[in-house]
Amino acid sequence: MKIAMLSRAPNLYSHTRLKEAGLARGHEFDIINTTRCYMNIASRRPEIYYNGEKLPLYDAVIPRIGASVTFYGLAVLRQFEMMGVYPVNESVAIGRSRDKLRSLQLLARDGIGLPVTTFAHDPKQTEEVVKVAGGAPMVIKLLEGTQGIGVVLADTDRSARSVIEAFRGVNINILVQEFIKEAGGTDIRAFVIGGKVVAAMKRTGAEGDFRSNLHRGGSAAVVKISPEERSTAIRAAKSMGLNVCGVDMLRSNHGPVVMEVNSSPGLEGVEKATGKDIAGMIIDHVEKSAVPGKTRTKGRG
Repeated sequence: MKIAMLSRAPNLYSHTRLKEAGLARGHEFDIINTTRCYMNIASRRPEIYYNGEKLPLYDAVIPRIGASVTFYGLAVLRQFEMMGVYPVNESVAIGRSRDKLRSLQLLARDGIGLPVTTFAHDPKQTEEVVKVAGGAPMVIKLLEGTQGIGVVLADTDRSARSVIEAFRGVNINILVQEFIKEAGGTDIRAFVIGGKVVAAMKRTGAEGDFRSNLHRGGSAAVVKISPEERSTAIRAAKSMGLNVCGVDMLRSNHGPVVMEVNSSPGLEGVEKATGKDIAGMIIDHVEKSAVPGKTRTKGRG
């Protein structure tokens, strides 16, 4: 099988592991820098060029598109889809998950537990936003933030109003969410592949930091999740339409609540915490699922 991976950082742990797993199973495996691709958008004859040469027809593509190049990366992925190449995650599904507001709306539509979340355009509505979110402490998030960057914990209503008004005063879109105090600065990441939770880890933030991102000094350990948490993770992945993802949840007093569904989850933390071969499981999923033209959207949407 010929497998392509879209990535601008071939030396990342996750990407080297995926390549190792693909090669170990006898597949051809090419890592393609997403932003160096260019496309011939011709009627019924879609083509992708890379470093001056037309790319061959692959059996499958693994999109590992960085958040900073989401727009262009999804355009390249749609081109692969129109060529009949099987994508591990489809462009439409990745687009849903990268839009924080849309993803929460879709999760809410499907009855999946969420923190109380508010969104408003007019800074004059700050008082109402704070009230709907349940008052301080509350979490204020930039819609475009990743890896814990652009997330602020407001301890008082007064500080919350100041932060919200400051962001909205410069036309920056934000979400305001209730702070799940009982989570104690930890969250659960459930790794979903092909509609099944294959691994789970508990992430704990660095001392004094309410954010549990491993990129910000947090730590990870294997965790046993409840049937409700497992069901929530599977349903969240299905809501987004993602075959491979990390579902980040908090343990609240009223059950698991989903914070985010990550379409390009890192493998290092979960593999080291659980000892499981997650990269191999992803390649196994590709082997079982890569049928030409199987993409549901075929580049549409």
